[in-house]
Amino acid sequence: MPLIGCHISTEDGLENALARGRQLGCDAIQIFTSNQMQWKGAPVSSDTAQKFQTAQAQNDIKIVIAHDSYLINLASPEPVKLAMSRKAFSEEIDRCEALKIPYLVFHPGSHMGQGDEIALQTIAASLDNVLAKRPDARVQILLETTAGQGTNVGYAFEQLRTIIDLCQSNNRLGVCFDTCHAFAAGYDILSPEGYEHTFEEFDRIIGLSRLKVFHLNDSRKGRGSRIDRHENLGDGELGWTVFNRIVCDERFASLPMILETPGGDENFAKEIAILKNQI
Repeated sequence: MPLIGCHISTEDGLENALARGRQLGCDAIQIFTSNQMQWKGAPVSSDTAQKFQTAQAQNDIKIVIAHDSYLINLASPEPVKLAMSRKAFSEEIDRCEALKIPYLVFHPGSHMGQGDEIALQTIAASLDNVLAKRPDARVQILLETTAGQGTNVGYAFEQLRTIIDLCQSNNRLGVCFDTCHAFAAGYDILSPEGYEHTFEEFDRIIGLSRLKVFHLNDSRKGRGSRIDRHENLGDGELGWTVFNRIVCDERFASLPMILETPGGDENFAKEIAILKNQI
């Protein structure tokens, strides 16, 4: 069965996120390994790493996923910001390595007026720059599907494929499929026929073997809106049927599925319980 969970706050310490996740019924959790709104994060000490791994085992959290800082833009056309983003992303990898986190999810980037094609090339070059300096890192880097809001790229499967093809270390890349983002980008995952077609296209263009994580979020806005607004499961444009379909899809039976919906811990616990009851 899929590993269902949610994004967990690390406000009281990285190691405390594991117990909080277990209290909510999580089998998997997602965290920020440092403050997502600051450029520099503290390295993970050996003591914290040991406490984190012990807490993960004690709370039976099967997998932990990290999400990078929202400040990072690996497509930035500004040399200073690009250098800062690459350095911060390298540090994200280092923290994941210290904590033995297998997946690091990131939004591919924003072209800031330079156009999609240049952005895709810059992202691939950024990944090559970072990964070449971390040749032995075990963490896999997951490109997240985006809604295409503003100048964000990564809203089309073909764009993700282009980044993968341009990256010399593409064996270290995978994909995180965000339901809200994909729907807002224009993919029909609502109708049964559209759902099947969407994942057939994903498999044809990217390959289902690269799909490692789901973000399960309803959408406040309609299909093709290109607006990234998460909603509680069942309260948005997608409705419960889509999420029940995903968690029961045998192709995704072993994948982590992470909630990033509004409402805090009380809502997470409710939604996790409902999803688990569908399996």
